[in-house]
Order: sequence, then C-alpha cells, then structure tokens
Amino acid sequence: MQDRYVETVLGRIRLRVDGSGPAMLFWPSLLMDGTLWSAQAAHFADRFQVILVDPPGHGGSAPLTGTFSFEQCADVIVAILDDLGVERAHLIGNSWGGMIGGTFAALHPERIGVAVLMNATASPAGRRQRFEYGVLTRTAQLLGGIRGPLTGPVRDAFLGPTARREKPEVVAKVNDLARRVAVRSGMYAVTSVVPHRPDQRTLLGRIRTPVLVVAGAEDPTFPVAETEEMADSIPGARFVVLEQSAHLAALESPNEVNALIDDFLADNS
Repeated sequence: MQDRYVETVLGRIRLRVDGSGPAMLFWPSLLMDGTLWSAQAAHFADRFQVILVDPPGHGGSAPLTGTFSFEQCADVIVAILDDLGVERAHLIGNSWGGMIGGTFAALHPERIGVAVLMNATASPAGRRQRFEYGVLTRTAQLLGGIRGPLTGPVRDAFLGPTARREKPEVVAKVNDLARRVAVRSGMYAVTSVVPHRPDQRTLLGRIRTPVLVVAGAEDPTFPVAETEEMADSIPGARFVVLEQSAHLAALESPNEVNALIDDFLADNS
C-alpha cells in the first residue's frame, strides 16, 4: 500500500491507498487507525481502489488541536476524495467511522455509492457512557497515555468474550493501537464522539443511498438494540447481527465482514 497525505479542515490526514477500480473508503473506530481494515484491504484491492484512513488525531494523521463536529469529519472525506480525483466512493465505517459514514451519506449523496455502517449508533451518548469515557480520558491524562490499568477498560469496551478467549492476536492489536494514541488528540476525539455526539436519527432519515448496518451480538459499547435503532432511522437500510463479534467486527470477524460487504455490493451493483 502507498502512503498519501491530504490537508483537510481537521489537519493533515494519512491515507494508505492500494488497488484500482471503484473507490472504497474505510474509516475506523476511536483509538484505532486505518490498519483496523487490513484484512478488508487485502480482500478488495484486486477489484477496488482501497483507501484506509487514519482519522484525525490518530495514527500518522496530524494531532488534533480541538474538538470537532461530525460535519467537519464529512468534510474531511470530501477533501480526501477531491485530492484523489474520486467522484464517488463506497464508504465503510466502524463506530466513529460508522457515524461519520451516515453523516456523509446524508450530506453528500452525490459522492457516495453504498455505505456499510458497523458497530455504530445514531443516538446521543447516555449518562453511563459519558461517565465511563470521561473517567477514561481523565485517567489517560494522568498516566500520560492509554497503558497499564487503562488497557483493560479499552479492551473490554471494544472486544467481546469470543475475541478475548480465542483471538489473542486481536487483543494484542487493540492494545497496541490504543497505546499509540497521543493523549491530547485522544481526549479531543473521545469528547467529540462520545459526550458531544449529536442525535443523528433525523439527519439519517435523509439518506437515499443503499445502507447496510452491522451490529455485534457481543458489543458492550453499542448493544444490538441501539444499532438496530440506527438502521431503523435510515430508509431501506438492511440490518445484520454478527453473533461472535463485539465492537470491532472487521478485526474480530474479517471473513464474515468481507462476505457481507461483497454480498451487499453485488445486490446493489
């Protein structure tokens, strides 16, 4: 894959780009970078131009200097497509990426093919989630990063019992990526995506592109019912539950996710 950097409203964004053909853009969860989608890149690059995004403040992208809106994240996607000379792209997002995928589909219908929104929500954060992520960010500031006692809460928020029991390589990947997040950038991102998260259910009602919404049966962050409510807010959306996946389905169940995307593209080609 080739590295590429794009200047956007939220700073310089690092991309990993491979393949040729119709474009597929992948945006990961909080605390993860574009390598969350490595199995998808390997699967699709022989047929598509694959664009893996290190989201603002993560991976090789520039540090964040403040909080952001979901509309600004959608503008980041527009800047990426413009820089690559891409008119339209299929958009696949996980958690934060799934929320932004919905925002982008609603606000920029002329730039999107299909959308696959995984382990995401359209609802504002509840009191418990705001409290838990507030403790996480404050403790990370004190410790100088997500390490030591914080790796457990991050792992438990992202991974279910199947991955923790049977997939040590997935656990190691999540721990490694979370440790790499700069504290200040992580704080700005978490604040924007959790306590400041907007209620998007009305906005997503404007989407007219084909949408697949995927929930993880073991997802402790966004339970199935919450993700299904997101699907219900999108006209004509298809909803699927992956039984042995939690919050990072693309990493936990790559073969199943690849098959879901393949089938959805085939049904909407």
